[in-house]
Amino acid sequence: MTAPQSTILEGRGLLKVSGDDARDFLQGLISNDIGRVTPDRVIYAALLTPQGKFLFDFFIYQIDADLVLETEADRIADLVKKLTIYKLRAQVSLETITDDWRIATLWGDNALAAAGLADEPGAAQTWQGGVIATDPRLAAAGARALLPAATATAAIQTLGTAAEPADYDRHRLGLGLPDGSRDLVLEKSILLESGFDELHGIDWNKGCYMGQELTARTKYRGLVKKRLVPVTIAGDVPEAGTPIMLDGKEAGELRSGRDGRALALMRLEHLAKTSAVFTAGDAAVTPSKPDWAAWPEI
Repeated sequence: MTAPQSTILEGRGLLKVSGDDARDFLQGLISNDIGRVTPDRVIYAALLTPQGKFLFDFFIYQIDADLVLETEADRIADLVKKLTIYKLRAQVSLETITDDWRIATLWGDNALAAAGLADEPGAAQTWQGGVIATDPRLAAAGARALLPAATATAAIQTLGTAAEPADYDRHRLGLGLPDGSRDLVLEKSILLESGFDELHGIDWNKGCYMGQELTARTKYRGLVKKRLVPVTIAGDVPEAGTPIMLDGKEAGELRSGRDGRALALMRLEHLAKTSAVFTAGDAAVTPSKPDWAAWPEI
């Protein structure tokens, strides 16, 4: 076994949602149950279009009485704009706090034990002036922490050897975990193609939310024909959006990647062909099924 690794994730933005109506406001919009968020629990969720297509994904923490949404930093302004449209007269305050806080990650052998966390997605506790939690998508991803900017780097390095964000990105890709709009196409991707069910990003019992109708219909009618999967690449990693070909026909599309690993949206009918040889540009592509995924074997 090796020591856990730790890093500060650049490019993450933070939005504080507070006020008397904050929870009811978010509950009617997001795919997960905001009632589950406590100082002891972090959740993963999405905001969809009314037609059920992807707009934002985020982790939601509680700091004191406030809720903090973590998403892509370069999309925080868009998220504020979108939430403001729906706020109307609700007693809700939206404040960007990206400059004051950081998102840290800890992964590898014994990462959760080093942080004193349970091997349960979303299990959280107060730590070093913020919150540290088992990744609410998948325990194998490690721990995720929301920490004050001034002390975040020193704090997380008490638990794991310093690494680079690229090292965490390789870890994420190997597990098949999507990273927001790098892997999901805005206003096109749907949650069940992107693993949100198995990754604890949907609550099927919470009641209505934006885009619920398509999400539920897709599940209960078995309409999922594509899945986002991890792939290994022999050769240089092609650009995101490169078609993945099989026998001269398009079988999928590459999404984010680095160092021989990537994610790709693939048609399930092609993944069932065990002898298939896939290519993206000049590179050979080999898809695999994540351990956590609940769909037919490749």
